[in-house]
Amino acid sequence: MHSWNDPGRSIAERVDALLAELTTEEKIGQLGSFWPRDEPSDPVAAHAVISETPADPVDTADEVAPMQSVFDASRRGFEHTARHGLGQLTRVFGTAPIDPVDGMAKLADLQQRVIKQSRLGIPAVAHEESLTGFTSYGATVYPTAMAWGATFDPQLIEQMAAAIGSDLAAVGVHQSLAPLLDVVRDYRWGRVEETIGEDPYLVGTLGTAYVRGIQSAGVIATLKHFCGYSASRAGRNHAPVPMGRREFEDLLLPSFEMAVRLGGVRSVMNSYSDVDGIPVAADRDLLTGTLRERWGFDGTVVSDYWSIPFLQTMHRVATDLRGAGALALSAGMDVELPETSAFYQLGEALEAGLITADELDTAVRRVLTHKAELGLLDHGWTPAEPETVDLDSPRNRDLARRVAERSVTLLANSGVLPYEQSAGRKIAVIGPCAADIRTFFGCYSFPNHVLSRAGSDEIGLPGDDLATALRREFADAEVTVAAGVPVLEPDDSGLAAAVELAAASDLVVLAIGDRAGMFGKGTSGEGCDSVDLRLPGLQHQLAAAVLDTGTPVVLMIISGRPYALGGLAERSAAVIQSFMPGIEGGAALAGVLSGRINPAGRLPIGIPGHPGGQPGTYIAPPLGWYSDGVSNLDPRPLYPFGHGISYTTFELDDLGLSSAEIDNLGTVDVSATVTNTGDRSGSEVVQLYAGDPVARVTRPLKQLIGFARVDLEPGERRRVTFSVHCDRFSFTGPDYRRIVEPGEIELSVGRSCEDRPLQASVTITGGVRIVGEGRVLDTPVRVTTA
Repeated sequence: MHSWNDPGRSIAERVDALLAELTTEEKIGQLGSFWPRDEPSDPVAAHAVISETPADPVDTADEVAPMQSVFDASRRGFEHTARHGLGQLTRVFGTAPIDPVDGMAKLADLQQRVIKQSRLGIPAVAHEESLTGFTSYGATVYPTAMAWGATFDPQLIEQMAAAIGSDLAAVGVHQSLAPLLDVVRDYRWGRVEETIGEDPYLVGTLGTAYVRGIQSAGVIATLKHFCGYSASRAGRNHAPVPMGRREFEDLLLPSFEMAVRLGGVRSVMNSYSDVDGIPVAADRDLLTGTLRERWGFDGTVVSDYWSIPFLQTMHRVATDLRGAGALALSAGMDVELPETSAFYQLGEALEAGLITADELDTAVRRVLTHKAELGLLDHGWTPAEPETVDLDSPRNRDLARRVAERSVTLLANSGVLPYEQSAGRKIAVIGPCAADIRTFFGCYSFPNHVLSRAGSDEIGLPGDDLATALRREFADAEVTVAAGVPVLEPDDSGLAAAVELAAASDLVVLAIGDRAGMFGKGTSGEGCDSVDLRLPGLQHQLAAAVLDTGTPVVLMIISGRPYALGGLAERSAAVIQSFMPGIEGGAALAGVLSGRINPAGRLPIGIPGHPGGQPGTYIAPPLGWYSDGVSNLDPRPLYPFGHGISYTTFELDDLGLSSAEIDNLGTVDVSATVTNTGDRSGSEVVQLYAGDPVARVTRPLKQLIGFARVDLEPGERRRVTFSVHCDRFSFTGPDYRRIVEPGEIELSVGRSCEDRPLQASVTITGGVRIVGEGRVLDTPVRVTTA
């Protein structure tokens, strides 16, 4: 036994010992990866588990011309890629339909081959996607991250992530490429569905909970996409980010910092974007200066797929792959994914003086540290034996159901809901989301990410679409279905029949929204950006025509991004927003309609009234909000961030502050009482906002700094207390140093960013304080009996 595979020694000792044994070529091998997507000669090959689904993996790059040359150039085969060892194996389960037993066998075979190829027998880290659960055939499809945001429930999201992590670990996967902590700045961006919302504190809190859950199972979580991706110009995928340092520092970085400092995340993935002209994959100030030197991150930075060769082919800051690899490694990149391309040239880059031996060793040391932590360097390590694993277990379904139920958001209700169970009633379910269960799934779910792009109509697991779920829920009613129009295609041939059905019904459930896809093959998802916020295709026309019948309409939006509902919502009897609720979404939505479930979701993002103008978010300085008489465009949302109602009522009162003054290092307790004043149990999200009316730079009018979801029985009262440290009022000053300055801070407690009935202020005393690294990032909250 070598000293480096002795688990009795410290991780650092083992890593140093192994690093000293490696040749330069073997070190470089540890920084590369291999994607087994085109190896028909593999001893255990991926095969179709449903007859109509092709066995061949789907090539993302085949759909994206700029990726094609890089994609083709990377296909070097396993023996060539791993001839000196290998850092990572890419998506053994997530590339083609394969059942868990065969997937484990394939992964075990690949690991044995990696060990055999490596002179010192070092296994690889296996990674998979998990943005809506484990992206594997037959695995539970959970709601999208935007739905997590709508729950405002970090404990539930941590439980969900722990289940996902345990499934990954059970089949031999070591690293999860999730969560995504980009904060939405433009609703038109296609990947809004993958985000948690538009507020950095909400995103950071739930994202940190997800990290804790995944890593509790012994699986590495990976933050995406560090940083700036969601603020691309005009919401276009991969577009430049023209953002100033102050906005970047105060709105985009905090969610990542929370997951690093509070969540202890072990890996980070770079953003594709360039920020103020610097591609993130080559930005040493960001990947090393901010992430490591400022925040103390000591894990690995892995490249988003092909982002290193993109430095040459798309950003054009490198003349060749050797230069691209050198730029990335010097910036702080440790592993090239999804396969080795530019990092093949690191040996030449070292000889040419483009990188140093210390930079190479630093990256390798980080990779080997992960492998030691995961047990991959232990003497006698062998891959897990194939065994039956239930990736769609009752535990998973229960969690998927709870997240779906907790996320459905009732925006408006004239009294038509909950809809009374009555024999003979005619319920029409109309719209492109009425009978298509794929509209419940995000673009990184296996059914939409792999199966649909392979030409299959299967989803690989049992589940009810909305119409089927409504038939189960309203067993005595007559439930009929008409799509009316497709999600996107300009086909109105079914419109007249849908309108006729609506006119003959007692209630219409108008199910409109998105079907997620990739690179223009959907209305939401990666590369599916929108020119404006109109409903896709002919859906607005469908909605208007159905509303014209006079039949009461429940407007149900099942989408990945918010769409402009002005002119439709006001005419509807009720409005429901569901952000792609996953495999249990049908039952959750049907339960809300019947009243079996009291809706509990709150908007993690605003719903606009009009489709154009200035798509933005609620976190805005004075000139970014409505200015009467200055502009004819009103950016205020139809339904604001944090909004949501239920079938009971709540009252907020008795606001209290522990002190009207605190010094610039102090803490103030902000308390309020929430009461369920209705006749059934329900859940309210108590939200705390802060505003800085006079500051050295323009500041947001209000911004969420704390929240608590409180479940209450009828008549029950609870006291919610937020402990707010002065650091929570800090901001980036004129000289780009973070400061707390004296003066008034406006505090408010409410039900949304625009409904804040309890108002108070606290005065900060003392001089301007420079806030160093390690500031307080969260707001502890206590919920006690009132």
